Amino acid sequence: MKRLLLTVLGVIALAMAMLTPAVAQSKGKVYYLVPTLLDEFQTGSVSALETFLKQVGYDVQTLNADNKTDVQQSQMNDVIALKPAAIILAAVDFNALKPSIEAAMAAGIPVVEFDRQITSTPSAFTSVAGTIEIGYIAAEQAEKLLTAKYGSVKGKVLQILGDPGDPYTLDIQKGFEEKMAAFADVKIISLPAMLWEASNAGTIAADQLVANPDIDLIFSHAAHLSVAVVASLESAGKKPGDIMLMSSNGAPVGLDLIRKGWLNVEVEQPLYAQAAAVAAFMDKIVNKQEIKPGEYDIIGLNGVVTTEAWGPNIKLPGAAIDKSNVDDPKFWGNLKPPTDTVKAIE
Repeated sequence: MKRLLLTVLGVIALAMAMLTPAVAQSKGKVYYLVPTLLDEFQTGSVSALETFLKQVGYDVQTLNADNKTDVQQSQMNDVIALKPAAIILAAVDFNALKPSIEAAMAAGIPVVEFDRQITSTPSAFTSVAGTIEIGYIAAEQAEKLLTAKYGSVKGKVLQILGDPGDPYTLDIQKGFEEKMAAFADVKIISLPAMLWEASNAGTIAADQLVANPDIDLIFSHAAHLSVAVVASLESAGKKPGDIMLMSSNGAPVGLDLIRKGWLNVEVEQPLYAQAAAVAAFMDKIVNKQEIKPGEYDIIGLNGVVTTEAWGPNIKLPGAAIDKSNVDDPKFWGNLKPPTDTVKAIE
């Protein structure tokens, strides 16, 4: 009887084992060194990287530097000693982190640059938004808006940049002005909001409304700058629609301004796709396999990998958001967790 009971229990245990899905063994731990958690883009990057890397088999631990260079340098030293599968770095200071990147790579730990491209030293992989391409998309939207107003592409555009020392804003400016150069009847006034301070953008808008009251379109290089621009417009007695507005990066405040009727277009920085690209290539990164140049589908966006002096680099295009698609959860500004599934690139 005892033997029969043991046999029955053994059969039940075997059946249960066959019915229970196998738990995938982790391929290793990846550390993400985030510069700050004080804005939605950075907090969104944490959840997106954790979600997508888990799908391809990696555990993620995030370390926040609170925007302090020395803290991030110390974190890099500590993580190198732990010998993780890889390090994902969004640098507080591009130049100051160069020795730490080199130390990790020399120790055989691949370093992935996320969002903040570092070109001064080689890394295993870089995933960034196509910032020049964001400028192209903004120009296409400006063409449509001006044509809708005048029947042709003409008018006066105020372009409010971020800090002029930041390549992100300079690349957007380059792309935007390169495309708009085809239209001789468009005058562009470009001014920087130093240190990306919203108050500086508000002052620029207020001053230019006096100096150039015939401004047709204001294009700010970040949504939080547009918030200050709207405040200046309201102070000048303007209402939604009196002056057309665009901005870039896709932050929640930008999407809210679209819903309120102030902002015509927000050109998104593709946060979810940037994180998905890291996950898609992580096996190759960890195993130190070749990442071939070419076009890759990254959760529906066409990412382009190139081989640069600093290593393989993928650029992801942005997307135009307006009142017709503002509530789509695929846009990170809606702060809904990504639902896409990433598969490792073979």
